[in-house]
Amino acid sequence: MLDIKFLRENPDVVKQNIKNKFQDSKLPLVDEVIELDKRNREIKGEVEALRAEKNKISKMIGTLMKEGKREEAEEVKKQVTANAETVDRLSAEEKEVEEKIKKIMMTIPNIIDPSVPIGKDDSENVEVQRYGEPVVPDFEIPYHAEIMEKFNGLDLDSARKVAGNGFYYLMGDIARLHSAVISYARDFMINRGFTYCVPPFMIRSDVVTGVMSFAEMDAMMYKIEGEDLYLIGTSEHSMIGKFIDTIIPEEELPKTLTSYSPCFRKEKGAHGLEERGVYRIHQFEKQEMIVVCKPEESKMWFDKLWQNTVDLFRSMDIPVRTLECCSGDLADLKVKSVDVEAWSPRQKKYFEVGSCSNLGDAQARRLKIRVNGNDGKYLAHTLNNTVVAPPRMLIAFLENNLQADGSVRIPEALQPYMGGMTEIR
Repeated sequence: MLDIKFLRENPDVVKQNIKNKFQDSKLPLVDEVIELDKRNREIKGEVEALRAEKNKISKMIGTLMKEGKREEAEEVKKQVTANAETVDRLSAEEKEVEEKIKKIMMTIPNIIDPSVPIGKDDSENVEVQRYGEPVVPDFEIPYHAEIMEKFNGLDLDSARKVAGNGFYYLMGDIARLHSAVISYARDFMINRGFTYCVPPFMIRSDVVTGVMSFAEMDAMMYKIEGEDLYLIGTSEHSMIGKFIDTIIPEEELPKTLTSYSPCFRKEKGAHGLEERGVYRIHQFEKQEMIVVCKPEESKMWFDKLWQNTVDLFRSMDIPVRTLECCSGDLADLKVKSVDVEAWSPRQKKYFEVGSCSNLGDAQARRLKIRVNGNDGKYLAHTLNNTVVAPPRMLIAFLENNLQADGSVRIPEALQPYMGGMTEIR
C-alpha cells in the first residue's frame, strides 16, 4: 500500500505505474482518492477549529456565570451543544471517508522498481541466467506421476475418494524423499544463518489483508467457516504477520527466518496434462524464507534470497534458471520479483519451482511493522522467497535424477537424509 502523501504529491507517477502494470481501469482511483483525501483534511481542520472554539466558549461560560449573567451563559451553552453535534457529524463523515480512502489505497498497486521490464503477463518475463547444463537423456522420461507410481509412491485414486481432486497420498520411498528434501532445505537455510521457525498454519483476516491483495486472497485462500481464520497459502503470510503492529529496534535488523509449513490453495480453473499429478494441488508442504530489514538493505537481501534457492537446487544436480518478472506479472504489493525455474527433461523446458519477491514497505505499512532508528521511526522492508516446495520440486528431482534402468539417483547432499541410500529402486 502506498503512502497517501506520496500519492498526493506524485499522482502522475502513480498513474504511470498503473499503466506500466496494464491496469488502466484503476486510473480513475487516483483522482478519486485525491479528492477524498482533500475532503478528509478539510474535515480534520473543521473539527480542530470547532474543538478550539469549544474550549474558548467554555471559558466564556465560566466568566459569565461568575458575573451572574446566567441567561447569557445559557445561550452560549446552546452554541456549545450545536458545535458538539457538528463535531459528531463531521467525525462520522471523517470515519466514512477514511474507510473509502483505505479501501482504494489497498487496490492501487505498489510502485515497481525501475529495473522491472515492462510487459503484460508472464509470457513477457525475461530470462536472467542459467545455472547448470540442461540435459535431455537418450531414454524416455515418463510423466512424473508414472515415475512415482512405479515405486508404489503415489496414490491419487484413494486421495480422490478421501478429499477430491487436487490431493494425493505419497507412499514409501517417494514419501521419504519428500520429507528428506524438506529436512535438507531446513538445514541448508539454518547453515546460511537463518532462524528456523514453525509458524501458525491459520491466520486472521487482518494479517491476510496485510500481506496480500484482495484479488490474491479471493483466488488463493480457504476461509474457516464461522471463524475469523484462513488457512495459509504459504508460510510467508504468518511469518510476516509475526511482526504485526511492532516496533523493532534498528540494531535487531535484519530478521532472517526460514519456516516449514503445509500450504493450502484453491488453485481455481482447469489445467493441462503437465499440471496434473502433483504439479498443481490444493495441499503441499514448503520451506520458506523471509527477511525484515532496513530499506537500504532490501536490494542486497533480494539477491541473496533467490541465490539461496539456486544454490539448493544445484546441490541436488538440478539445472535451473532465473526469470525477471515483468510489470504485468507482479502482484500489486510487489516491487520486484524473480522466479526460479527448474529444468524438465520430459518437457524439454523450464518450469517454476520458486518465487522471490521484494515488497518494499507495502506489507509493513499495512501491518504497522516499524523500526526504531537513530533518527526516529520508519517502516521496514519485507522480502520472501521459496526455499523448496515439494511435491512440485519432486518432479524436477525425479526427472533430472532418473537413470536408464528406471532407478533414481540420490545426490550426495541428500543421502544422509535418506538413511545413506544412493538410489531408489
